[in-house]
Amino acid sequence: MSIASSFYVAEMAGGVRRKSPGSPSPLWGKLNTLWHDKHLVLFKTEYTLLVVSVLWCLEIGINVWVIRKVAYTEIDWKAYMDEVEGVINGTYDYTQLKGDTGPLVYPAGFVYIFMALYYITSHGVNIRLGQYIFAVFYLITLLLVFRIYYRTKKVPPYVFFFVCCASYRIHSIFVLRLFNDPVAMMLLFAAVNLFIDGYWTLGCGIYSLAVSVKMNVLLFAPGLLFLLLLEFGLMRTIPKLSLCAGIQILLGLPFLLENPVGYVSRAFDLGRQFMFKWTVNWRFLPEWLFLNRYFHLLLLVSHLLILLLFAFRRWKRPGENVLELLKDPSKRKIPAQKNSVDHILFIQSIPRAHYLCTLYVMTLDFRIAMHNMYTYCSVHLLLLCITILFFKSVEYFPDVLILSLNRTSQVVLILFTSNFIGMCFSRSLHYQFYVWYFHTLPYLLWSGGVKKLAHLLRVLILGLIELSWNTYPSTNSSSAALHVCHLIILLCLWLAPPLSSHPETQEDTPVKDKRQ
Repeated sequence: MSIASSFYVAEMAGGVRRKSPGSPSPLWGKLNTLWHDKHLVLFKTEYTLLVVSVLWCLEIGINVWVIRKVAYTEIDWKAYMDEVEGVINGTYDYTQLKGDTGPLVYPAGFVYIFMALYYITSHGVNIRLGQYIFAVFYLITLLLVFRIYYRTKKVPPYVFFFVCCASYRIHSIFVLRLFNDPVAMMLLFAAVNLFIDGYWTLGCGIYSLAVSVKMNVLLFAPGLLFLLLLEFGLMRTIPKLSLCAGIQILLGLPFLLENPVGYVSRAFDLGRQFMFKWTVNWRFLPEWLFLNRYFHLLLLVSHLLILLLFAFRRWKRPGENVLELLKDPSKRKIPAQKNSVDHILFIQSIPRAHYLCTLYVMTLDFRIAMHNMYTYCSVHLLLLCITILFFKSVEYFPDVLILSLNRTSQVVLILFTSNFIGMCFSRSLHYQFYVWYFHTLPYLLWSGGVKKLAHLLRVLILGLIELSWNTYPSTNSSSAALHVCHLIILLCLWLAPPLSSHPETQEDTPVKDKRQ
């Protein structure tokens, strides 16, 4: 044995363990790994936290710059202040509360929140302070949204650039217009975070607060009801629904005592008529049809039908009876997994589809783009996606993978899909309504059933939607392009896998209510 070896043995026997001079620290190891994977940082979901942290810090500067450099536009802020000022002056009859733009049409939660803003901003006069407050709302909303994406790990990090920094319209809605829509969505995303953490009772309370700010949050209600029945059954769902209703009654009590019919008819007016000049999604229709009640009824029936189809065919576990949802989860029968083509949804390789798409692109008449960019982009995008969506049989595509979403992803997907279906069949979408689903669009696109739908196509869809919402006034082509993009996303969601029949094999175990 050599002298060096003898010294090493003696050293170890004496209990002395020296650190090798060449051994890197854990921090250095992580930095080294990050440097070697630098070309993958924007594509690997494990780097989501790093990317969103950088983007969130950038957003602080962007919001300050927008507030200081871009002129504020008065639309509804003064009307909001006039409406809450009426309450401050002692008027509790909702039919008597109004502002410059018309009567008060929002529930009581809106009144209390904007009453606080009324006092903070010196009776609504200090608009610059209000802008900074809404910038804080924006940053909180981003944190909540990023946390959802981080928990689900469905979307590559580079997409988050389009979720925040790239949208002029969203920044405008928050810090240049001061609408109430962002406040409602901030509370909604807080509720979603509570749901995925298993705090269902507290989440239902926050959800009800969001509804009390603006009624559009009810578009998430069908998905939430399905999830509550799935998690708890009918008997344990009733208390949570009662909590939601109780919060609405408590918040609206001063107005209900004064004029209950007036409060309900104004705050929850489902039949309110929208003005054709502001519509983003139905510009290509004649105005008489846009205002027609039978057209509204058709949209409502279509909305309910698509919701039922998704609930029975995509949200429900394959082979499970719908009535099983009414039972306590511990007493349900777990159906056997069906091995059918309907479950082969994730396409690993699409050689023939790519081949067909390549031939198609080569034959495009690019002169169309010179005349109508929306028609060119939306029509060819639709045909390209349909080619990929429906060439999915095993004969053409032998390499398929059957995947199940984990529980967290299922909760988020059902809620976001429920809201998106409502957006697709809305009687009218105004510009500030973009925030209702903007932050959910990447999740929906990257959760679709066709795994091989190219990243570039998904980004193109996001870009077309952004362009449609930024076209003012809206045009026939911008509205049509928006519907084409909605249709593609809806088709992708329809091809998403249904709930797993064996929840115990999922990444996350079924969550329980931690506040029971």
